Amino acid sequence: MITKPTIDRIMEATDIVEVIGEFVQLKKRGANYVGLSPFVNERTPSFTVSPAKGIFKDFSSGKGGSAVTFLMELEKFTYPEALKWLAKKYGIEVEETVDTTENLEEQNHRESLMIVSGYAAKFFHESLLDTDEGKSIGYSYFKERGFSNDTIKKFELGYSPDQWEAFTGEAIKQGYQEQYLVESGLSVKRDNGALYDRYRGRVMFPIHSFTGRVIAFGGRTLKTDKNVPKYVNSPESEIYHKSSVLYGLYFAKRSIREEDNCYLVEGYADVISVHQAGIENVVASSGTSLTSEQIRLIGRLTKNITILYDGDAAGIKASLRGLDMILEEGLNVKVVLFPDGHDPDSYVQKFGTNAFKTHIEQNKKDFILYKTDILLKEAGNDPIKKSEVIREIVESIAKIPDSIKASVFIQECSRILKIEERSLNTELNKMRQAKAKKDHQQQQNHKPEPSPEDLLFFDEPEEKAAVKESDTQEKEIIRLLLLYGNKMIDWDGIANTYIGPFMIAELSDVEFEQPVTKHFMEIYRQEVENGVLPEEQHFIHHRDKGIVDLVVTLLTTKYVLSENWYEMHKILVSDEQANMKATILGAIFHLKKQKVGKILQKLRDELQTTTGETDQEILLNQYMHMKKVEKTISDYLGSVIIK
Repeated sequence: MITKPTIDRIMEATDIVEVIGEFVQLKKRGANYVGLSPFVNERTPSFTVSPAKGIFKDFSSGKGGSAVTFLMELEKFTYPEALKWLAKKYGIEVEETVDTTENLEEQNHRESLMIVSGYAAKFFHESLLDTDEGKSIGYSYFKERGFSNDTIKKFELGYSPDQWEAFTGEAIKQGYQEQYLVESGLSVKRDNGALYDRYRGRVMFPIHSFTGRVIAFGGRTLKTDKNVPKYVNSPESEIYHKSSVLYGLYFAKRSIREEDNCYLVEGYADVISVHQAGIENVVASSGTSLTSEQIRLIGRLTKNITILYDGDAAGIKASLRGLDMILEEGLNVKVVLFPDGHDPDSYVQKFGTNAFKTHIEQNKKDFILYKTDILLKEAGNDPIKKSEVIREIVESIAKIPDSIKASVFIQECSRILKIEERSLNTELNKMRQAKAKKDHQQQQNHKPEPSPEDLLFFDEPEEKAAVKESDTQEKEIIRLLLLYGNKMIDWDGIANTYIGPFMIAELSDVEFEQPVTKHFMEIYRQEVENGVLPEEQHFIHHRDKGIVDLVVTLLTTKYVLSENWYEMHKILVSDEQANMKATILGAIFHLKKQKVGKILQKLRDELQTTTGETDQEILLNQYMHMKKVEKTISDYLGSVIIK
């Protein structure tokens, strides 16, 4: 377990804007920062980061919390993993109450896979640099490809010895369990139960997660045997889903944000060569078809993608339709074609960085126009093929969510295709209407059945309203404790105490009903009894996710009140701090009144079902007493609010 002083140092050093900025493109808006949600697909930014409070709130998904919570939600880290990631980022030494450095198997299954993958990367890298076989085969290959020593170390390139059990045997000897060796794909199990190395005799390309941990590998054979597959890649696992990973993104993300553009290439060598040339905003889909998850990864950092193709015309034609997904995600796509016989790797190696950049600038085309040009050349003078081209181009334009951008492409394509804009717009509107109808139908088909709770509340709206009122009143108490609990009271007749302890004392006879609000009050009450006034940061960094979600929701709002309400319209909006006595006592007694109302309802129900005279008399006395309490609270509320 990480010690409390270490956690405190990590929290003090963490800049939430800097941390989240590594994953989401943020723009300053007033005192906060905004961006597109990394959790859901959205067009309008609803993701807000408050540097003053050290919290984020995603109004689309409802998620919120600290930098630690963000890492846990997005990267599926455990609490200790998130803390260790932040500690590494800010150069903080992690102190733990129990030394786990020798414990090679963590309790957490996912972490165990991470650990064994990290060990494998180290093993392959050292095999490349420190063994005769690695130097003569693997290292020589990388040097022939033009990779420098710094590049080899940065990308942790390696070599797997050409032996059946070189890696597996050493891993087991070091204490790594067979289960994780097999699950990660590093070892393969024979029918007799024995293990052997998956990547024998291959140069190794470690694949890193967005946060820099090794999660998978690509192994390239150097043999010419056609029966041996050129590449062997890691299978899917708990830590590796190839559809949501881009090779090189960990090394490219900062440059992608700074350049506001992402170069997309095909293979590992393309990424490494272009990166080594000083053009670091480059990633690869690693030979797989581009997926919507990969596109959204890029979309967090930039809205501009430039695809760098080699001269393979057949490959380009095959990929055109798939690239419509990029348009559908609202990104801008440009295409660059390299001369026959060259790919990004060979071109930058032969001609250098400046020539590479010049070629891109002089040859990049908007994807729609590039696609139009390619398909028109293929159609030639055949009118039927040309009509199919027109329809296919309009289909691509129909996927662009920005109507203004789509209109510009319609104008350009009208000129190139030599067809009236009106005809293209008619076809475009047909496609959009058909899509809208299809989406609506799918939405209706996938509409969830109402839950038993929904049906219950549909039949009993008064009960539902009571639950909502109770929830609202309890949350209002917590909001006030968070905002004003550490402020001193200076009211008529009450002084020399803080609002937090005062509210806790006043609510000692009230039991909160909602589990999360009840838990919050227990924590707050315990802290007060220990002589501590817990502030909002205590709860923002709490290990209980339910507490964090509650607190962040109460501390954030999607809307900010404009100063124009008063400056231009002379509309004065009341400030709860202007009369703190009314604010605090009002919340306390509104909650008490709501609780008393529930007690009265329960007594009324019991009076209707109780037959014994003695029992009825007892219940009636209790009822009359609670009615007096209700009137006292109502009178007090009226006087406090009026004053």
